[in-house]
Amino acid sequence: MIFAAGLGTRLGEMTAARPKALADVNGKTMLEHITERVSRAGFNDIIVNIHHHPELMTEEIEKLRLKGYAITISDERDELLDTAGGLYRAKGFFDSEPFLVHNVDEFTDIDLAAMYRQHSNSDALATLAVRHGKGNRMLLVDQSGRLRGWRNNATKEEILTVESNRKLEELAFMGIHVISPSIFELMEDGIYSLTSLYLMLAKKHTVRTFLHDEGYWFDCGTPQNLEKIRAHLGR
Repeated sequence: MIFAAGLGTRLGEMTAARPKALADVNGKTMLEHITERVSRAGFNDIIVNIHHHPELMTEEIEKLRLKGYAITISDERDELLDTAGGLYRAKGFFDSEPFLVHNVDEFTDIDLAAMYRQHSNSDALATLAVRHGKGNRMLLVDQSGRLRGWRNNATKEEILTVESNRKLEELAFMGIHVISPSIFELMEDGIYSLTSLYLMLAKKHTVRTFLHDEGYWFDCGTPQNLEKIRAHLGR
């Protein structure tokens, strides 16, 4: 699933007339870039959620279908459901195998197939792509790579699934997940985020991480980062 329903408010005026997913990156939309990337990694049956400027999104998806991509639309035009709510709305699309979830504005050379294999060979309910770095909203991970909490360094808010934060490491979440379909049994309809769901479930269920410190990662939700990925890919 490609999450592409967001309003893209951090991109400013750019998203007043078009959704973030259709921002141009060197001649292709963000959505086309991510569709190509996940398809090359073997994920060739795709569902995309839409909300902001749904007509433009539908037009772009039709163009991608003509290029041979199998894409289903999950329509959220009436109400934006956040990541967990959006995933739950699309639950009927998935079968009994683990699946990939990828934000439309995350550009990285992470090995998606290796991440999928790690998840499939583990006991994890979900596996989250992470990276060392600085930021305000950070995951807290133990030495085995298991999610144990979350911290907001700006507000000092902290959520723990264990008694102590000793020996927990801060890691940035890259907006890419591999998830087992059994998670739907632990979810419900509503408007809420996958991060909040993971933190709730991690007390009793295993949520693991996949570390990607090599190569590149750009969260293209801001004009500055959008320019950085344009420059990087244009080399």
